[in-house]
Amino acid sequence: MNIALIGATGFVGSAVLNELLQRGHRVTVLARNPGKLAAREALTVVAADAQDATQVAQAVAGHDAVVSAYNPGWTVPDIHDQFLKGTRAIIDGTKAAGVRRLLVVGGAGSLFVAPGVQLVDTPQFPAEWKQGALAAREALNWIRTENTLDWTFLSPPILLQPGERTGQYRLGDEAPLMNGDQPGSISVADLAVAMADELETPRHVQKRFTVAN
Repeated sequence: MNIALIGATGFVGSAVLNELLQRGHRVTVLARNPGKLAAREALTVVAADAQDATQVAQAVAGHDAVVSAYNPGWTVPDIHDQFLKGTRAIIDGTKAAGVRRLLVVGGAGSLFVAPGVQLVDTPQFPAEWKQGALAAREALNWIRTENTLDWTFLSPPILLQPGERTGQYRLGDEAPLMNGDQPGSISVADLAVAMADELETPRHVQKRFTVAN
């Protein structure tokens, strides 16, 4: 497939890039600083600002799907507004380009830990992650209103960490997966496997899902 990828220099995006290239897909990366990515076979890097819908549309036109692992950076003071600005530009740019398939890696904060209670609203949710998590929840709510896009939203488990690629994971939907009474976890490499699997064999079109090992 011919895939446009946003956020390829980040923790999740770099793992997704590796997985897609290993599977033989052609990947076009949108990057504000193209020099951050080394040349690789089947990889094209274009200079584009993910917060500019026109630039996104120009860069993703003609691709089979857009995969977004966009995150402006957890240390950005106004991460909430930056995250939403980028999300809106990515949605609008994808639609303007006529690409129907959009896969988004979101956050775990919008998963339901009890009826009507999302993880981000619990007292124990870390303050340093809260603004980004709130923005990711708003992004999911926006995406849910899209009926012209074949979108999928992947929420990682509560624990997302470095680690080996096993190629194995469990599927969930609106609640975080658990390991007994402990939060579920997954390596970022296996999260990328789940995203690539969904891209190749869609099972969650216009749905959110989650995974864990």
